[in-house]
Amino acid sequence: MTIAAAVLALAVGAAGATTKQAPDHRKLKYPPLREVKVPEVTRVTLPNGMKLLLLEDHELPLIHLSARIRTGSIYEPAEKIGLADITGEVMRTGGTPTMTGDKIDEALEAMAASVEIGIGLDYGMASLSVLKEDLDKTLGILADILMNPAFPQNKIELAKIQHRSAIARRNDEPDGIASREFAKLIYGPDSVYARHTEYATIDAITRDDLVAFHKRFFGPNAMMAAVWGDFETREMIHKIEKAFGGWAKIDATVPPMPKVDYEYTRTVCVVPRSDLNQSNILLGHLGGLRNDPDYFALVVMNQILGGGFTGRLFKNVRSRQGLAYSVFGSYGADYAHPGVFSLGCQTKSESTVQAIQSILSEIEKIRRTEVSDEELKLAKESFLNSFVFNFDSAGEIVTRLLTYEYYGYPADFLLQTRDRVETVTKADILRVAKKHLNPTQVHILVVGNPEGFDKPLSTLGDVETLDVTIPSPSLDSGLDDRS
Repeated sequence: MTIAAAVLALAVGAAGATTKQAPDHRKLKYPPLREVKVPEVTRVTLPNGMKLLLLEDHELPLIHLSARIRTGSIYEPAEKIGLADITGEVMRTGGTPTMTGDKIDEALEAMAASVEIGIGLDYGMASLSVLKEDLDKTLGILADILMNPAFPQNKIELAKIQHRSAIARRNDEPDGIASREFAKLIYGPDSVYARHTEYATIDAITRDDLVAFHKRFFGPNAMMAAVWGDFETREMIHKIEKAFGGWAKIDATVPPMPKVDYEYTRTVCVVPRSDLNQSNILLGHLGGLRNDPDYFALVVMNQILGGGFTGRLFKNVRSRQGLAYSVFGSYGADYAHPGVFSLGCQTKSESTVQAIQSILSEIEKIRRTEVSDEELKLAKESFLNSFVFNFDSAGEIVTRLLTYEYYGYPADFLLQTRDRVETVTKADILRVAKKHLNPTQVHILVVGNPEGFDKPLSTLGDVETLDVTIPSPSLDSGLDDRS
């Protein structure tokens, strides 16, 4: 066959191929998802009160530990905000009386291991990751840090300098301003769920405060740990019991989580920034808890309203109306305190009020009429198809169980969520939207340049200008005020 004939034959074949009609994706059939099988996790309480969740995984010669300690920044005094964070940080960087933080870094680096300590809003955390052969040494380091932190003054000062630097930079990013100030609108400026550090609160923290905070909250009976990896369960229990054997119990009772005193109201707030040509917008109100019976329907509603590329906000506000660079929404539900229902976007200054009105309209729509069959199907499939990825490693499984244990949720809460999501109906979504969403009483916050807005913000209600000026540091801080 000549070259010309071969080329002709290929062309004819290609032309014939293009006449074949591609199958309709809507008619494709998929097999059902595999049934999720959760492996059995061993639960043990040691004589010193420490709780363990253990899951063997012999695929790689690695061992991991993740712990929760019953503490948090919600328990630090208002005049010393930052104490919990600095305590956790310096426990790790400061080392122990027998091994400095720098020496610990060197030892861990030599073993390609890691040990981390930190304190968040309502929990402390500790973690370990190491090759099986180096477990004893690394576990000993972690136990020594948790039981005997040295809190050297130079590391405390270094941590305080880093916090002061973060305070000085906190107004640099508009989205950071928006999220910080919006939390204060929802929970209140003095709430433990919204307050933040200032130069004065950092300056007030002393080494004695760190020592007292550690003594008050760190003890074996205030700690629970998930352990997974290449080990034999009985041997691992013995190793942990030996490593923490000298740790004395404490009074592990803590005050209950502070309640959120919330009243629905409409506010319109602005943080003026003449240097911006776009607006960062947040609006919403208080959210809920994951143990609310409506949580499962809210998960589906959330997917339909703000769920990425398929959500109404993306399709209507961003794509069809072209009002936003990014748009997002979430009905936040936390484990132990109410989350935040928030929707928002970034838009050019000239479409600020129009974008807000469009977002509010989407909330009204989902409260007024039932979602479509297609929306319901897509939202549920999106959740259920991604559900299996919650179980794709031993670490994900056991750390999730640790979270449920810490907050007092049933161990099968995630499986309950899957089962309940499958049964959600259009009527359920309409009911929970009417019950939990209140578009007429939302907090509206804009960080942007009012001179460039398409309409005055007063179109939406009385406007309050928020002052985000950073209080000046003391002379000892050595930092200048930045607003």
